[in-house]
Amino acid sequence: MTTSLAPDVAARLKRSPDGLVPAVVQQHDTGEVLMLGWMDDEALARTLTTGRATYWSRSRQEYWLKGETSGHVQWVKEVRLDCDGDTLLVQVDQVGAACHTGERTCFDADVLLAPAATDV
Repeated sequence: MTTSLAPDVAARLKRSPDGLVPAVVQQHDTGEVLMLGWMDDEALARTLTTGRATYWSRSRQEYWLKGETSGHVQWVKEVRLDCDGDTLLVQVDQVGAACHTGERTCFDADVLLAPAATDV
């Protein structure tokens, strides 16, 4: 499957040297941050066209459709580009776990700084 990213969108993207843009993934209705993925023009085009999140795997060097093997699908509700054009916000309806570890979010395990008890 090869799609083309709209030229006006492609022109706004500021990619890393390897052609990627970070995509922060958020649960659309709660604001919960689920994961960070990477997209190139093709992954973004597929995401915008199909309504399902597609990423570029830096370790496997291939596209992956979220949930294709696990069933943990991300139904895309909205995609936004930040003011600098160098980060995407992908708001999804997450089915099952977002993290490859089986957790709902990739940001549950290692809390580096938490509010003090008096701050709550």
